[in-house]
Amino acid sequence: MKHHFISCFILLLIITVNNQFLFSEKDEYLSLNEKVISLYQQGKYQEAIPIAKRALSIAEKRFGPGHTETATVLDNLALCYIRQGRYDEAELLYKRALKIYEKALDPDHPYTASSLNNLAELYRSQGRYDEAEPLYKRALEIREKLLGPAHPDTAMSLNNLAGLYYEQSRLDEAEPLFKRALKIYEKALGPDHPDTATSLSNLALLYKSQGKYADAEPLYKRALKITEKALGPDHPNVAITLENMSVLYEKLNRNAEAEQCLKRAQEIRSKQK
Repeated sequence: MKHHFISCFILLLIITVNNQFLFSEKDEYLSLNEKVISLYQQGKYQEAIPIAKRALSIAEKRFGPGHTETATVLDNLALCYIRQGRYDEAELLYKRALKIYEKALDPDHPYTASSLNNLAELYRSQGRYDEAEPLYKRALEIREKLLGPAHPDTAMSLNNLAGLYYEQSRLDEAEPLFKRALKIYEKALGPDHPDTATSLSNLALLYKSQGKYADAEPLYKRALKITEKALGPDHPNVAITLENMSVLYEKLNRNAEAEQCLKRAQEIRSKQK
């Protein structure tokens, strides 16, 4: 069974609305984007796509094709495509969004960093590691410079770069980054935040790969408890954690527990189709 690293794409919030538009148009635009974010967070990616397309149509018409508002909607639609495995469509949107941010804002703006992160995540998920690494590093550099070394977004960049190293079997390089990310999340967001759970799960995955099973299990259990409470028992991240726990229990010859975790994960996956 394949184990899964939990990466962090960034779902961007719509921040600005042009005051010259009619209230009904503004209200529809904001409502659509709020619905996209809500559906994405629930793991209902297929339902989110047509709504994101409608929001994009409005943004392009009302703000213009080169506006940061349009770039934000492009990023969110691309993210929904990725969750559906539609990578080629997502890549085109991400590249367009990144170009807009770099031109309209600044090459070192936080939104540029977010866009770099998302494009890097796409490349990582396709195994295009050489293309992903410089984008991750650039995003991390921007965040450390603008937001500080202890900011949650900096932790996200650390987590994702560590995940890239993990997938390349560069475990010694991945471990300190995973640990630093976890420390930031626990301090900045709290011990029961979903991002803390993600960090716990990823560090557990690293320990499992290093054969440190006794260190991995309590981290997985804590991550599962946090994720179920914060995101709900049927969230995709719950399924990922259960699948990883199943692999761990197989390694420990605890087959009944492995089967139980896998069965529940499959039930969650079936609801996402």
